[in-house]
Amino acid sequence: MKTEKGNWMQVIGPGILFASTAIGVSHLVQSTRAGALVGFGLVWAVVAANVAKYPFFEFGSRYANATGESLIEGYRSMGKWASWLYLAITVSTCFFVMGAIGIVTASFLDNLFNISNITGQNATPYVAVVVFLISTVVLFLGKYGALDSLIKVIAGVLLISTAGAFIAALAHTPLSAVPAAPADFTPWSGAGLAFLIALMGWMPTAVDLSTWNSIWTLERIKQTGYHPPLKDTIREFNIGFIFSAVLALMFLGLGALLFYANRVEFPEGTAAFASGVVQLYTEAIGSWSWWIIATAAFSAMLGTCIACLDGYARSLARSLATIQSTAAPDNLRYERWSLVLVAIGALSLILLFPSDIRVLVDIATTLSFLVAPLVAAANLYLVTRKEFPADAKPPTWMIALSWLGLAFLTGFSGLYFLA
Repeated sequence: MKTEKGNWMQVIGPGILFASTAIGVSHLVQSTRAGALVGFGLVWAVVAANVAKYPFFEFGSRYANATGESLIEGYRSMGKWASWLYLAITVSTCFFVMGAIGIVTASFLDNLFNISNITGQNATPYVAVVVFLISTVVLFLGKYGALDSLIKVIAGVLLISTAGAFIAALAHTPLSAVPAAPADFTPWSGAGLAFLIALMGWMPTAVDLSTWNSIWTLERIKQTGYHPPLKDTIREFNIGFIFSAVLALMFLGLGALLFYANRVEFPEGTAAFASGVVQLYTEAIGSWSWWIIATAAFSAMLGTCIACLDGYARSLARSLATIQSTAAPDNLRYERWSLVLVAIGALSLILLFPSDIRVLVDIATTLSFLVAPLVAAANLYLVTRKEFPADAKPPTWMIALSWLGLAFLTGFSGLYFLA
């Protein structure tokens, strides 16, 4: 394996995959929805959640580069109980998470080809079957190489189209035209708190998905045969993280400028949701942009769906293998069974919640936020314990930020339970 200075293109990949898992439901749905509900009133929550969670995602890339293992193997070194706990967290959330991602992806594919209008019924749940088939086949055949190449293309399309839409929306509706948040809105109790937790649950994404950073970092090293210096791995992750954070604010801005400022309610149904989002954007930018916006939205969600399905399959396979003390990285049988299991479980939930997209999304995002403190604490322990390489330990400011982030996650989780 090469360890000398390599080409930057050999490093790029895991950070973009991370951004792709984030840019989807949390951005396209929750961030836009936040802007549509209260204008710029929840910008602080988007910024705070990104800052609070940053260390725990960065630790995934740091741990993999420094040790040659994923965080999942790290949990096993804490004791078998930690592996079982992570597996329990993953199993209890994966079907809701993939169900939410799948139904949103299907809604944009449905809108793109006008399937529900053609059939005269809500076809989104059946379109979801096609989405999961596509995602599963891509991962079965291409594995990491196909995923890495596909996500880079999708990320480029998404960045250009979203930036263009945001600039056009600003030209159409100045910031001064966006009213202040409603006087009766409070994020500290009732429905306001419930939405706040759901918004921050996947902002930028769920903390328990930090294990995926570590897995994708190892897969990139395996794919290229190049083990980059730690600083390059961290720099590449930071690019993806910043990319995700900026787009989150853009999507919130689009919701505020195009929905809230114009007193237009955020669509609720599956097909209606996707159609309404795309239609409002094109009304602000111009009818010529419909195909660009519709394609970009579907591409973003398809990238998220494929990346998250891959992440869950790999993390479940590694969890099962480490519990049994087998060679997790090469256990393809576990990985493929996990892939099929997650897809079937998610589709089952979609059939239970076929109409209102918000129900499944809010359940998934809330669950993710409530388990975040446990995973965050484990990640912090792994990169600060004495066994971790001294030259790879996080700087003092990062450790301080992680403690503040842990307090933030724990505090809001406690507030949710007490409310």
